[in-house]
Amino acid sequence: MEFMGYQRNNDSFGIRNHILIMSSVSCANGVVDALGRIFPDAITLQHAYGCGYGPDDFTVSLRILSGILNNPNVGAVLVIGLGCELLKSERLAQAAKGKPAEAISIQQGGSATATKKGIEIVKKFIKHTKMARRVPSPVSQLIIGLKCGGSDAFSGVTANPAVGVAADLFVQEGATVIMGETTEMIGTAHILKKRCMDQQLGNRVEKMIFNQEKQVHDALGKLAGLVIAPGNIDGGLSSITEKSLGCIAKSGSTPINELIAYGNRPSKKGLVVMDTPGYDIDSMAGMASAGAQMIIFTTGRGTPAGFPAVPVIKVSSNTQTYRNMTGDIDINAGSILDESKSVEAAGRDIFDFSLRVASGATTRAEINKSIPFNCLKQGPTF
Repeated sequence: MEFMGYQRNNDSFGIRNHILIMSSVSCANGVVDALGRIFPDAITLQHAYGCGYGPDDFTVSLRILSGILNNPNVGAVLVIGLGCELLKSERLAQAAKGKPAEAISIQQGGSATATKKGIEIVKKFIKHTKMARRVPSPVSQLIIGLKCGGSDAFSGVTANPAVGVAADLFVQEGATVIMGETTEMIGTAHILKKRCMDQQLGNRVEKMIFNQEKQVHDALGKLAGLVIAPGNIDGGLSSITEKSLGCIAKSGSTPINELIAYGNRPSKKGLVVMDTPGYDIDSMAGMASAGAQMIIFTTGRGTPAGFPAVPVIKVSSNTQTYRNMTGDIDINAGSILDESKSVEAAGRDIFDFSLRVASGATTRAEINKSIPFNCLKQGPTF
């Protein structure tokens, strides 16, 4: 099975061909924003960090930002830095592999000069990226991130199981599927352990979840079982365990083949678990860094969040949310309840739509450009 993608020099395949303009430090966000207004078709990535790091935080930032700029969906990258930060723009630009990449330092002339330089560089990048053409690409080269946010009591009944069907279909085609959100695996360690390809991997997954649960208990004590958002409770969820059982349904039924650290790239195909936070933006940042060309995101309460350079497909768990946020939701899994559609049929719809997105169809989040300001998790998670 194939989609129409962009083949990169490192034999990866992008589903978009974006010019990415990003900051290496928060002090440079103004110039990034200015260039984004001048070139609205470019993708901008800003964050609140870049300086004042401890060793672990610096390692995480370098891994995530360099991973995102190396995502197959990025055709060229411009990194804007201040000049005196720890994570310098030159270092990030040098991390780019197989694509044009340049760096600018604002302290070498000021913001206006940096913006003028950026304009000339982006114009050059536009000529380069316009030469790229979509070509038949194997589905086995796709990496799909799985995410849920604003979950409700229907998420584990409709949207998440349907995404699980789609995940199985992708794995059958030889693709890679990443499940994250370690906080939302609490209470399911015994289930996920049995799904691992071998006992050693199962023990590692179990330890990861138990360690996360201990951190939650240390922080919240008797309230640890309620480590869910107010919107989750309003949506009918009673505890983190109930939420977790619904969350892991997104992963389908295939064996877990690998456990990877936050932002690391998978070395194996099939279903992969990444140790990510539950917070939506941080979790998606890790998946984008890992090379995910798209993210399938289920929601019960509704959310417009997208992500820079990576299409995010929104699947609602109920029809009311779909009607309330039609301009933000791509697929309504509430049809499983309202129209007696089977979970398998809904999953096939998600799979088919994902392939259309891989070939160029736009998601609601892309249309709305609902891209978050802060997309970087701080601190080690693995």
